Amino acid sequence: MATKIRLKRMGAKKAPFYRVVVADSRSPRDGRVIEEIGYYNPVKQPAEINVDEEKALRWLSTGAQPSETVRALLKKAGVWQKFVAAREAK
Repeated sequence: MATKIRLKRMGAKKAPFYRVVVADSRSPRDGRVIEEIGYYNPVKQPAEINVDEEKALRWLSTGAQPSETVRALLKKAGVWQKFVAAREAK
């Protein structure tokens, strides 16, 4: 099963709110998910990003592929740098 870390859209019309989720790559954008690992609120100024670092690192180390947007969010949250450093240390 190929897993992806991606965004699940929530919130009202013209007021998006996203959850950062781990899902099967074949499931629809807002469909069934395996686990929620954080959220992203672009409406707030500045944008609010909250990612459970431990869960994100565990999923990345098991081979889950982040979408481009999620990768950018992980870089802003500082999780991506920790993942790359841990991978290089091996």
